[in-house]
Amino acid sequence: MTAFAHPWLLAAALPVLLIALYAWRRKQPGIRVPSLNAVKLAASKSKKRNWKRLVPFLLYTAAMLLLVVALARPREGLEQINRRAEGIDIIVALDLSGSMQAIDIPRGMARNRIESALNNGRLKSRIVTAKKEIAKFIEARPNDRIGLIAFAPLPYMACPPTLDHAWLIANLENLDAGVIGDMTNIAGPMASAVQRLKDSEAKRKIIVLFTDGSNNVDAKVTPRQAAKLANTFDITVYTVGIGSGFSVVPQETFAGRTFVPVQNDFDEPLLKDIASSSGGKYYRAEDSESMAAAMKEIDSLEKTSFEQQTIVNWRELAPGFIAGALACMLLAFLLENSVMKRIP
Repeated sequence: MTAFAHPWLLAAALPVLLIALYAWRRKQPGIRVPSLNAVKLAASKSKKRNWKRLVPFLLYTAAMLLLVVALARPREGLEQINRRAEGIDIIVALDLSGSMQAIDIPRGMARNRIESALNNGRLKSRIVTAKKEIAKFIEARPNDRIGLIAFAPLPYMACPPTLDHAWLIANLENLDAGVIGDMTNIAGPMASAVQRLKDSEAKRKIIVLFTDGSNNVDAKVTPRQAAKLANTFDITVYTVGIGSGFSVVPQETFAGRTFVPVQNDFDEPLLKDIASSSGGKYYRAEDSESMAAAMKEIDSLEKTSFEQQTIVNWRELAPGFIAGALACMLLAFLLENSVMKRIP
C-alpha cells in the first residue's frame, strides 16, 4: 500500500500553481522606442515563438510540484501480519467394542425404506459414522493438538496429541469395531487421557469420549473417579452416547446377509455425570445427523484463540520525486540556454 507521511503538505501545490499562473500571465519588461511599427512586427513574431518559453516554464512548474509531493513523504508499505494461534489440546476417546458395528435406524423411517437403505449401504454402522464425523472435526481444527485413544476392555493410544492431522486421520481410519474386545471400560480411556494432558501448557484441555455401551469392566478407577481426576487438572470432558431406539447388527448366514435387532445399553446417566462433573456436556447421537450436530456444537464451544500483530515496513519514495524535480530543473535550464534561447 502507498500512503503519505504528511499528506497535509500536499495543499502547498495550490499556491505553486497560482504563482506559476501569475508568472505566466505577467507582462515581460519592455524598452521605449520612437516608433511602434518595429515593435508590433517583433511582437507578432514572438507569439509564434512562445512555445520556446512555454516548455521550460512547464518543466520548472513540474519541478516545484514534484518537490511538494516529496515534502509530503510518499511511502510504499509492505504489510506483514504475524498471527499466533493458542491451540487447544484435545484427546478423542473412541469405543471399539463389538457393539459399534451396529447400525442405528432413524426414528420415523418406514419399514420398506429401512430394508432398502440397509441393503444398498446408505445406513452406516456406528463406527463408520463416528470416524467420519471425528475426521471432519479434526480437519476443522488445524491449530489444535489432537490425540486419539481407542478402547474396549483396555485403552490404547492410537495416536498421541499431534499437529500432524493427516497422520492422525490415517490412524483413525485403521480402527475397526471388535478388534480389541467386546467389553467397555469407560474409566480407562479417561484416565489415560488425563495422564497425557495433565502436564500440557495449553490454556484449554478437553476429552471427547464416544461410547455406545455401559461400563462393564471392573477396574481400580471408576468412571466417576476418572471424571473427578480430569476436573482436578482442569480438563473438560464431553461425552457422546451413541445409539437409537432401534438398532440392528449385520450377520452373514447360509441364507445370505441378515440384520439382527439389538438392544442399546449405554449408561446415559453415567455419561451425563461424567460431563457435568468436569464442566463439559453430554450429547445423544441417535444417527448420523445427530452425531454431526453434536460435533459441530463441541467445535463451536471450544474455540481456538488468536493473537494478531500487524507490522508495516515502509519504503520512502521521496528521493525519487526529488530526483525528478532536479532533472526537470536541469533540463529547463539547458533548454533555456541552448536551442530555446531567445535573442532580442
